[in-house]
This record gives sequence, structure tokens and C-alpha cells, in this order.
Amino acid sequence: MHKQYPIRFILSSLFSLLFTLNVSAQDPEFTQFYANPIYLNPAFAGTNICPRVNLNWRNQWPGISGTFITYSASFDQHSEALHGGLGLLVTTDQAANSLKTSRVSGMYSYQIKLSRKFSVRMGMEATFFQKTLDWSKLTFGDMIDPRRGFVLQTGDQPRGGSTAGLDFSAGFLGFSESFYFGFAAHHLTQPNESLIKEESKLPMKLTAHAGAMIPLAGAASKYQTEDAMISPNIIYRRQADFQQLNMGLYVKKGPLVGGVWYRNRDAFITLIGIQSDNLKIGYSYDVTISKLANATAGSHELSFQINFNCRPKKKTFRTISCPSF
Repeated sequence: MHKQYPIRFILSSLFSLLFTLNVSAQDPEFTQFYANPIYLNPAFAGTNICPRVNLNWRNQWPGISGTFITYSASFDQHSEALHGGLGLLVTTDQAANSLKTSRVSGMYSYQIKLSRKFSVRMGMEATFFQKTLDWSKLTFGDMIDPRRGFVLQTGDQPRGGSTAGLDFSAGFLGFSESFYFGFAAHHLTQPNESLIKEESKLPMKLTAHAGAMIPLAGAASKYQTEDAMISPNIIYRRQADFQQLNMGLYVKKGPLVGGVWYRNRDAFITLIGIQSDNLKIGYSYDVTISKLANATAGSHELSFQINFNCRPKKKTFRTISCPSF
């Protein structure tokens, strides 16, 4: 029990800093990037043509008291009348059982066919967010009894409560039958998320991603789903002073998908998934390789996708060929 005190004390101290300093928040992340496509980039809205539902769950660092749990649910589909796609995304992030952030986002993407083999897609996103703090669940250093643990009352006065506002994002995709790349800028207006009078802006998040789908054998095409495919990918993110580089590789054979990612000096990510025309299920585990490895117990993530059937679209409309997870 006593071994948990330093970690809990660090977490409580971080929450104390939230209310005494101007700090910059960072977005929760999903490491099954393409299993939550419109979270990665709003330009992905409608790229499946037929209606699509994605459900995602992530438990980050369960070994630390007060883990970080994120839920996401989304729906998107192509609209012929709008020459693009519509999407709806709902996310909830629970940090250390005390700080909860909920976001509801609507998005629209527009597709342009530049040539017989290459298309671009541009997306816009509008979000309503709410951030809430449960002060009663915070712990502080003056609550620790040397023998009995966290049993004393804190002298810190409750502050904060909740705040809400609007947020806007945009994205871009370029793709052919074999390769794709994109860029997204989230939090363009850098909304104020402070729970007290001081200002605490949510920094703009910039994401660049690219990859390819490469047949391993035979005269494969995007219509021959049983052929083996390999898909190298790279994703770069920057938010304020935080930078992250992810490099990964997916391998697909029939309904089975496996993958491995490396996140700069922080973690290895392993993934396994199964997919059919209408259903996709994936599980991934982040193996922490930083100095926190012994404390975090890694991170677990599950994804579930349903693809609904619909009437065939015009042949002039090209779908994007990219990983499922």
C-alpha cells in the first residue's frame, strides 16, 4: 500500500498545478489510428461510402492509481447530394477519476477527383466540449497519515467546477488506389479550457500521416480481399511543445490483420484484428519502454466497427484504400 503513495502524491500534485499555473492540456489518443478514422482526421468522413459505425475504448496506464480511460463512438457516411461525407463523433475522457472531458463533433468532407487515379478530400469539424472536475475525488499531500495513508482532511479549498465551449478543426486527404497521405489541424481557435478565472488555452494539434497498401503476392487489386497485403505507415503529431512520431506496419491475410508500431522512445504497440465485409474487431496493447515501464502496466485498446450495406455509388467515386486499425 505504501508503494502507491509516491504515485498518488505526484498525481494529486499535478492536479494542484492545474489550478495554480497556466498549463496546456493535451488530447487523449487512440493507437488504433485507422479504427477511429474521423478522430484522426475529419476528412475521413464518408470515405467508406456506406454508413459506418466505430466504437473505441482505451485504458491507458492501468497500473497507476487513477487511470486514464477514453471512450469514442462515431457514425459517418457518404452523401451523393453533398458530394462528400457527413460524420458525428462523441468522445469522453476520464482522467484519474476526477477530470472528465466530453466532446460532440459534427463534420463534413468534400471530395474532388483530380485525375483518373488520384483524388483529394477536404474536411471541416465543429465541436461542443465540456470539461468537469470532481474536487471530492482529489487527494493532496496534507491528507497523508504516515501510518494509515490518505485519511486526513485537506486544507485546500475546493475550486473549479465545469466549463464548456466551441472548437473547430479541419483536415485534408490525398489518395490513390495504393497510397494515401493527409494533414489535420485540430483546435484552430485554441479554446479556453480553464476551470477558474485564469486562462488555459487548448493548444492546436497538428497531425500528418501517410502510408501505402502493397500486395505481397499475385496480381492483387483492391477488389481481391483475400490477397496478402503489407501496409507501412507513419504518423507525426505536434501539440504545443509535445511531439510524437509513430512508425508502423500492418500485415493482412484474408480476414486476419496484425500490426506493430513504434512510438518515439515511449512504447511499442502490438495489434491483432479480424475483419469481414461488415464487421471489424481489433485489440492492441502498448508496451511501455520509458522509465515508467514498471509502473504503468501498458495500455489496452479495443475497437469495433460495423459497415452497413447500401446501394452502389457512381463508379466515378473512388474509395480510399487504407488500414482498418
